[in-house]
Amino acid sequence: MNVYMISLGCAKNQVDTEMILGACKNDITLVKSPEEANLILINTCAFIEPARKEAIDTILQMADYKENGAKLIALGCLPQRYKDEIAKLLPEVDRFVTIDEYKDIANIVSSVCNSSYKIRGEFSPLNRIYSTPSYMRYIKISEGCQNHCAFCAIPLIRGTLRSRTIESIVEEVKNEVAQGVYEINLISQDTTKYGYDLYDNKYMIVPLLKELVKIPGDFKIRLLYLYPDIVSDELIDFIKNNDKVMPYFDIPIQHSEDHILKKMVRRGNREYMLNLFNKIRKEIPSAIIRTTLIVGFPYEEESDIDNLIDFMNLVKFDRLGAFTFSLEEGTAATHYPNIIPEEVKQKRYERVMEAQANIALEKNKAMIGKVIEDAFIIGYDEESFMYVARSYAYAPDEVDGAIFVAAHYELELGQRVKVKIMDCDSYSLTGEQCE
Repeated sequence: MNVYMISLGCAKNQVDTEMILGACKNDITLVKSPEEANLILINTCAFIEPARKEAIDTILQMADYKENGAKLIALGCLPQRYKDEIAKLLPEVDRFVTIDEYKDIANIVSSVCNSSYKIRGEFSPLNRIYSTPSYMRYIKISEGCQNHCAFCAIPLIRGTLRSRTIESIVEEVKNEVAQGVYEINLISQDTTKYGYDLYDNKYMIVPLLKELVKIPGDFKIRLLYLYPDIVSDELIDFIKNNDKVMPYFDIPIQHSEDHILKKMVRRGNREYMLNLFNKIRKEIPSAIIRTTLIVGFPYEEESDIDNLIDFMNLVKFDRLGAFTFSLEEGTAATHYPNIIPEEVKQKRYERVMEAQANIALEKNKAMIGKVIEDAFIIGYDEESFMYVARSYAYAPDEVDGAIFVAAHYELELGQRVKVKIMDCDSYSLTGEQCE
């Protein structure tokens, strides 16, 4: 059976997609075009309104291929959150599959396809068809979230925190390293809270890392999605003293102003966060600090954006992504007054991103003339005729930018090279390969 798969949303969704395909891998062939497919699978995102719109638009586009006899299944966050409503809205879909049903995905696919194909497989992290390059993997260490931020629907969609055991994660990473994977990206909704539900209310990210760095092999670990107030001295010290853990701190703060953070039901405050980032810079001068912001939250004033930009200039984030506030059904923020008009939110967003572009350009200019020792090739840019690379300083997504490399000879995907930086813009570096 020919299967065409679309995965929308975050890296955590991408891992689910890989496990879905793994569970169905007997008797299926992945195809690159929906025209070739007997079955079209769409793993949806429903985090914010633009994501829901993208999911619905994608479903409607793919529904056109049913004229060729293809079956259409929509999975994931959209049906998990709106199953009854979405089934009425989109009758074109043959089956909606919630997250809770993933463990039975092989049987569901067989049923939708009228049992013509005997698909029987396990939905498991150890049974995936990978969509990432062979040199890197996402490893999901937990599901759900115990935080109840006023703006966020994730606990409503994904449920409360459910951590995997240390042993199961170690087994998965061992398998990946044995296959030659170099970059291991640990992901969850709140990576710092890993294990709290499973190990007697103890934060277990450092004990997990202690086991992972024992694995023999040439590989690096990156942590993504750290909550500010659980980034402990122990964690900073461990990263500082272990070469296998990249000094990359992805710490979404959402805002800098105390009264906004309180309304967001976020722990921590401006002073705490500033001290945290100063501590990281002091202990690990080579650290990369990335954050995420929400602008236009109820009660926010223009002066709060002024203060937020001041905070950005104090910390000088290496990487920063921002969103305008999206009102999500079922969250505490739906009860807040003072909803800010879209055009005002957009202007504030543009102010924040302009400020970050200036910070990023300043940081990138400081890299000119320096040599990056550990860049690895991730692709080739046909327009510039240059290779595209990343280092530990760049996470594998669109937020962080890339390094463009002029090479002396043909390079391979995943190959590691030294690069001397010659030029830059706000979000990328340009250099040449060093011998």
